[in-house]
Amino acid sequence: MSNENKKKTIIIVDDVMFQLVSIKERLKDKYVVYTANSYDVLITHLERIEPVPDLIIMDINMPGKDGFEIAESLKKLPDYSEIPVIFLSSKREPETLMRAMRLGAVDYLVKPVSGADLIEAIDLQLNPGANESTKQVILAVDDSHTILKAVCNILQGKYNVYSLSEPEMLNDLLSNITPDLFILDCNMPKLSGFDLVPIIRSHSKYMKTPIIFLSGEGSKDNLFTAIQLGANDFLAKPIDEKMLREKVAINLRDSIFRRRLNQIASEI
Repeated sequence: MSNENKKKTIIIVDDVMFQLVSIKERLKDKYVVYTANSYDVLITHLERIEPVPDLIIMDINMPGKDGFEIAESLKKLPDYSEIPVIFLSSKREPETLMRAMRLGAVDYLVKPVSGADLIEAIDLQLNPGANESTKQVILAVDDSHTILKAVCNILQGKYNVYSLSEPEMLNDLLSNITPDLFILDCNMPKLSGFDLVPIIRSHSKYMKTPIIFLSGEGSKDNLFTAIQLGANDFLAKPIDEKMLREKVAINLRDSIFRRRLNQIASEI
């Protein structure tokens, strides 16, 4: 198999030729890149490319169907509904980003975007394990070494996963790493996962960091307490591998959008 066939495939959708050519030039050495200036051209590419493309980068403002309408149309086509979409647009309104997130987009970049930022956003989706420095960081806290090992085995590779079996050491560990997501056991001696939430949220940089609770009991009381504390998700033990991966991916995606919103707010 040639190196070309091993490259992942991206389709860029934009009605401005300069944008199509510029982005393709940035990406062509690392990816197989197709360009489309309309929904019809995009569908033509999708019908011809096998297997389906790995990513679509899409502008919003276009004649005919705009980027949002195209994304909505793709969601209705089973063969293409799971292709991740990154929106690349000059629109900076928070409601625009929120609509992109509701449509299932994996990221949103504001034009003009640097080549380095574009590559980083794409790599985060297509090559998350290729570069240690760009991997998202997950911290799992559980007094069970068996559970910690299971979480690490499920998530390691795509993410940098750290484990902690002594919850009272949390602050010490946070001085050395910066998690993008926390996975906390509800019931632990000394400090429970519920006790750890105020400690995590006391750090300004973790005020919005997603937290997923694990519980061996799966009781309504635990779920209600987790929600009250501002948990983002809840997963009952024993751990379902597929469910854990899905919940982590969804919550990290939401975290990306919050970061984009903060970046835009800081520039206003």
